[in-house]
Amino acid sequence: MSAAAAVAANVAPAVRAFRKPPRIRKSLKYDQHGLPIPHVDVAIRDIGPCRLREHYYTTVRDDLMYMTYVHESGHRPPPRQIRLRFDPSDPYSKNRRNAPVGGDQLGRKPAPLSTPQTVVQLDRIVLHTMQKDAINNRSSLIGTIAAFRALSGETENGGGRSSRGGVEIVKGKKSVSGWVRPGLPLGCKVTLKGPKMYDFIATLTEFVFPRMREFSGIVLPPASSTMRTPSGVAGVISFGLPPEAMGLFPQIEVNLEAYPKPIGFHVHFITSAEGAGAQNRARALLSGFQIPFARK
Repeated sequence: MSAAAAVAANVAPAVRAFRKPPRIRKSLKYDQHGLPIPHVDVAIRDIGPCRLREHYYTTVRDDLMYMTYVHESGHRPPPRQIRLRFDPSDPYSKNRRNAPVGGDQLGRKPAPLSTPQTVVQLDRIVLHTMQKDAINNRSSLIGTIAAFRALSGETENGGGRSSRGGVEIVKGKKSVSGWVRPGLPLGCKVTLKGPKMYDFIATLTEFVFPRMREFSGIVLPPASSTMRTPSGVAGVISFGLPPEAMGLFPQIEVNLEAYPKPIGFHVHFITSAEGAGAQNRARALLSGFQIPFARK
């Protein structure tokens, strides 16, 4: 045997022989759509930093703490006990609804103490629409569901997270003579959380609002209106977009022919603000994300 042949015999082969794949001992289960369910939970995490979320934690939160801080010296006095309508010890009023005298006091709920932990922040965004045509033809909701999926990017259990509900169909709860029946599809809604929530705000402020005609900002209530209402102490900012605004979203504009009937929808910004002045603190938060407000 020559020297070259001896060296070639001692060198390990460059490519190993392929073996058979391991046998699957436990078969996969399938869901109602016929897709296999893996044995482990597969969840998609954030692949990059969110620009608006970083903007909130680096800039907006400190500014909100400075703008909405209310100094309180000493301890707060205990809340005043309001007399109930009926005597609780009276056996004849045991099962009655015993509300306080003067009506519901929800509008007088005090604001929490001003601390770094109670600075208002955005919890979620809810998109909601109602289609009158769905009362007679429920298939008219198909275009609305497709549009909401394109706007939000949310699907049921998307990314392996069971908390993602995707686009939900809104059904009637009460019976209205000649119009609505319980369980009848009326519209749809979708909830945005996390980075997709901030991406929707960026799309709204950078592409939609600048191209809307005769739009100066979200209309504020009159200055003479009272804030001691249940909606005044809830940190929810709501406004509506006309059907013409749907075609201004890049997700819809890129394939506008797929959505022949534009729809209008409501946008609800749900924040953590509560108590007296919650609406003003929620508006200050949204102003930090370049969402305009105007008073007529």
